[in-house]
Amino acid sequence: MQVFVTGATGFIGANLVRALLTNGAKVRALARPQSDTANLAGLNLDIVYASLEDETALLKAMQGCEWIFHVAAHYSLMARDAASIYRTNVDGTRNVLRAARLANIKRLVHTSSVAAIGVAANGSLANEQTQTNLKDLIGDYKKSKYLSEALARQAASEGLPVVIVNPSTPIGPYDRKPTPTGDIIVRFLRRKMPFYVNTGLNLVHVADVAQGHILAAERGRIGERYILGNCNVTLKEMLDLLSSITGLPAPTKAIPHWIPIAVGYLDEMLLSRITGRPPQVSVSAAKMSKQYMYYSTEKAKYELGLQNTPIEQALKEAVDWFVENRYA
Repeated sequence: MQVFVTGATGFIGANLVRALLTNGAKVRALARPQSDTANLAGLNLDIVYASLEDETALLKAMQGCEWIFHVAAHYSLMARDAASIYRTNVDGTRNVLRAARLANIKRLVHTSSVAAIGVAANGSLANEQTQTNLKDLIGDYKKSKYLSEALARQAASEGLPVVIVNPSTPIGPYDRKPTPTGDIIVRFLRRKMPFYVNTGLNLVHVADVAQGHILAAERGRIGERYILGNCNVTLKEMLDLLSSITGLPAPTKAIPHWIPIAVGYLDEMLLSRITGRPPQVSVSAAKMSKQYMYYSTEKAKYELGLQNTPIEQALKEAVDWFVENRYA
């Protein structure tokens, strides 16, 4: 089977490409002309260099493909990246969907995020039926994922065979940038996390997320969303697991949320503008830490047959990859 993958050079995309190749698929991957393709080094695939803004190139790349995995996204929590975030995540998705309508594809899996769902009230588990209002979502990244998922839903209602997947917080190898969660692991390894905040997240091995994409293409219902996640943990529990894996000490003291929020405003809104360096703390990330982002993954397990890797193994593989690639 010939498949087309956008965002193949990224964290989820690089793992998805490997899973597809292992399953015997022929992969055609989209990469921006300026992209770092290190995550695809040594793989037997066809790389098409084009932009999500080029509908003609997208349609040409989709010719002959049965499945499309639209994974590409600009993942940033920085306010200064707002224009690029919406251009890539919303306008880019619109262009992919338009091209897919003309390409006679059999299935399109749209990679959304639990960011598009939001969090449940009163600390309960959010699921596929949960939906926070757009105005209540924190930051442009979450808002953009909400809007791009809305486009995918609309396309499904108009007859395009779209299935939506909502990864929670992936961890594992090939997190090259790294993601904000990967950055937590790197900071821990560098012993630059003396404190923590009281927050929670749903961790999942990125390989499970990749497999969830393939299962969604095979078994997912058109127009439905599926949360691809695994284990709900507090940040403190995650750091303690990292401590047990590495032998490094975990922080023992929590700080109130107003401190990282204040640091975020100082760093992102003032210091980074003066110095020109990227901010170490974003305001959106600091505000998100006030929420416990816990999710139910039962639908993906029941309908798709998604199986999960133990989260301890996922953390260990992430640690090993960061160390091997000299992040720490």
